[in-house]
Amino acid sequence: MNNNSDVDKGSFIDAINSSVCAFIIGVAGDSGSGKTTFTRAIKSIFGEDMVSTISLDDYHTLNREERRKTGVTPLSPKANNFSLLEDHVALLKQGETIEKPVYNHESGEIEGPVRFVPSGIIILEGLHTFSTEKLRSLVDFSVYVNPAIDVKYGWKINRDVKLRGYREEDVLAELDSRRADYEKYVMPQRQYADAVIGITKSRYCGEIMNERGIYRVVLYQKKQDKTIRNINLNFDLFAINSMSERAFSFDYDVVEKYGRRMGALSLDGEFRHEVVRALEKGIEMQTGVGPVSVYSENEYVTATEMVELLLSWRIINRRMDVRYGD
Repeated sequence: MNNNSDVDKGSFIDAINSSVCAFIIGVAGDSGSGKTTFTRAIKSIFGEDMVSTISLDDYHTLNREERRKTGVTPLSPKANNFSLLEDHVALLKQGETIEKPVYNHESGEIEGPVRFVPSGIIILEGLHTFSTEKLRSLVDFSVYVNPAIDVKYGWKINRDVKLRGYREEDVLAELDSRRADYEKYVMPQRQYADAVIGITKSRYCGEIMNERGIYRVVLYQKKQDKTIRNINLNFDLFAINSMSERAFSFDYDVVEKYGRRMGALSLDGEFRHEVVRALEKGIEMQTGVGPVSVYSENEYVTATEMVELLLSWRIINRRMDVRYGD
């Protein structure tokens, strides 16, 4: 993946450290859609000291019992304080500390407030990250995670039953009850995202959930006019010609999606780590971020992990091209 024009404005770390403003990454999608997987990867690649995360669940206005009594789902704007969220994000973007509420997923209660000090990069993760014009204007790079229904249901059941102690029948009932609100209030945000991540079952494995987490992942992206020089994505043609031990595929298409023309990079299966090492090294050398070795212990990386790296590359380019007037 070669660049057409070069951006040479110092290192990524220099840009973050020299700015009084925080760089805001927005990650939106349904509950249990895999948002946290991608935000954790971004934090791992850029470093825990540089990145902090705010869950938009903290801006619920109704606790779990109140939602049950009123029949209002957390996907409805009625159950969320968008005004406070907008005010807080605006302050954080300017480097200001805030006092924010906290939603306790175990008890279902709204707690706090707690003090939140902004880092150089802030990830906003939630159902409504791009739901208002003000929020969209504050987000510097936006990602919408969009798994297929069967994949999403499997993930949510696995998370809520195993990690949060819910009964499977209750999780399924909740999913069915909130589907209309998802389609009305959450799904339309796809049209505003810089990148949309589509996730479906892999052609190489019959089970949705499997021990290696293999899926077909499509990265839909808006056109990017500028890139940091000398960052390339090289595929190991020798490994391909000598028959890799594990199946994989990739292709690129230009499609009409979510009301606009987008590039669609589709990845499936597992890739040898050497395939992405060139991208990791490019990020390290050209941005000052490093060492980028999140997957160095893995002999193979999944399509999901490949997309995590590609997204980080896009985020770096976006930050290097952004100007806050400081």
